[in-house]
Amino acid sequence: MKLRKEKQSEMDSSIPNLVTAYEEFKPSPEIDIAPGERRKFIQPNSLKNPKFDKLMMFLIDWINATLKQDHIVVQSLEEDLYDGLVLHHLLAHLGNIKLDVEEIALSANAQKQKLRVILDTINQLLQITDDDNPNWSTELIYKKDLVSTLHLLIAIAKHFNPDIDLPKNVCVETLTLEIDKAGVKTVKQLEYLTGESDDTEQDQNPEADGINDLFKLGPDKVKIVQQAMLHFANKHLGGLGVVVKDLTTQFSNGVILILLIGQLEGYFIHLSEYFLNPSDYNEKLYNVTFVVELLKERELLKHPIDPADIVNMDSKATIRILHCLFAKYKDK
Repeated sequence: MKLRKEKQSEMDSSIPNLVTAYEEFKPSPEIDIAPGERRKFIQPNSLKNPKFDKLMMFLIDWINATLKQDHIVVQSLEEDLYDGLVLHHLLAHLGNIKLDVEEIALSANAQKQKLRVILDTINQLLQITDDDNPNWSTELIYKKDLVSTLHLLIAIAKHFNPDIDLPKNVCVETLTLEIDKAGVKTVKQLEYLTGESDDTEQDQNPEADGINDLFKLGPDKVKIVQQAMLHFANKHLGGLGVVVKDLTTQFSNGVILILLIGQLEGYFIHLSEYFLNPSDYNEKLYNVTFVVELLKERELLKHPIDPADIVNMDSKATIRILHCLFAKYKDK
């Protein structure tokens, strides 16, 4: 079965470009969102991310290699998996699983029923229940939701081949749309597809940054470093009228970290790229994840940092992320 091919162009940056605001996002006219329905889309600039493109091509090549003897050629993950035919054949080849479903379902109802049986089987294999809120569902896959399709394929690949060499640390910016009587609600967030747990060689051989040893020396030594970090931050934030008195609490929502990076790097980070007044945990996590990605892009992050640790006000993680900036700009 020869299917339509969709090429992705490249972008210069290796991280998701977060400048895209909602007004720049133009869903396809074919997208049908019913009142009360919630749909998630990948922002256009993330679609152009080379890391994302590499993941897409990896999965397409993996599927085609697996189904080669069936003469099935997949060229678009959105267009070619929604009806269940490819997923059906994948289960047969990867797990020798025989399902009591039609080989080719023609009507929409028949396709959805076949897809439901397939996904129920996959969820059982993965030991996933509805209470676990999986990233995919019959409706989402059938509506060609790319985020859900990618999560599903990655989960299948890892289940049948735990050592599969998926592209590492692929992250996209998503926009969730919901229509209600009040209008359109939008939520943007960063979403890891292959996760930071699959990160680069830093996870296996992180560069020593001295922070772990610092905390072994006792609270007095830690306090000296904290005071140096406070002085460093306030020196560069003074022009903005921002005063930092507590490292752990004031950096936990990511806002001051973003402002500090802008001051040190000499550019303005547009307000549309982050939450200036984060009101909940997810918005804080979005901001700090954005900071971590900026540091990775500029090769300043020498040791892996979990953004959640910063949000949860972990002192060691906060000092570590500030140390990345201090080490480069202490003489500025």
